[in-house]
Amino acid sequence: ETSVGTFVIELYYQHAPRTCYNLVGLAQSGYYDGTIFHRIIRDFMIQGGDPTGTGRGGESVYGGKFEDEITRNMKHTGAGVVSMANSGPNTNGSQFFVSLKPLPWLDGKHTIFGRIYSGMGVIQRMGMVATDQDDRPKAPITIHKAKVFQGPPPPKEQQEQPMNNSLLQLTA
Repeated sequence: ETSVGTFVIELYYQHAPRTCYNLVGLAQSGYYDGTIFHRIIRDFMIQGGDPTGTGRGGESVYGGKFEDEITRNMKHTGAGVVSMANSGPNTNGSQFFVSLKPLPWLDGKHTIFGRIYSGMGVIQRMGMVATDQDDRPKAPITIHKAKVFQGPPPPKEQQEQPMNNSLLQLTA
């Protein structure tokens, strides 16, 4: 564990079922464990999910990239919105980002698949770390473990039991 802490993402299965299935499948396979948050832009977003740590890698559970699930109802209305990072339409893989403020110019361009359920203070601290000229944290922030839960996460002493698909906990 690092000093950054743990946060939990509530997944929006009803709005982005294929995207949520992708994230859950990757988390359950250990894909995110040991990866870093490779891009942090203060007052904008934090980005992770790339096993290469470069911002150019990552595949979905479907193999390669998959299509967007964008709806008019889902908006980047404030801090804590969780979306897929992409390099254009229908290029979703494993990378995701968490907004640090409203980002309305991204509406319709990125699949929104969740929100921060708990641990927003951790996200805010991550958004304040020192970064280099390429927006990489000067000190790495690592996802130690991604866990999937059905309903609220159980107490810490019971978290070793695998559960099912509505919340994704990331421990950094």
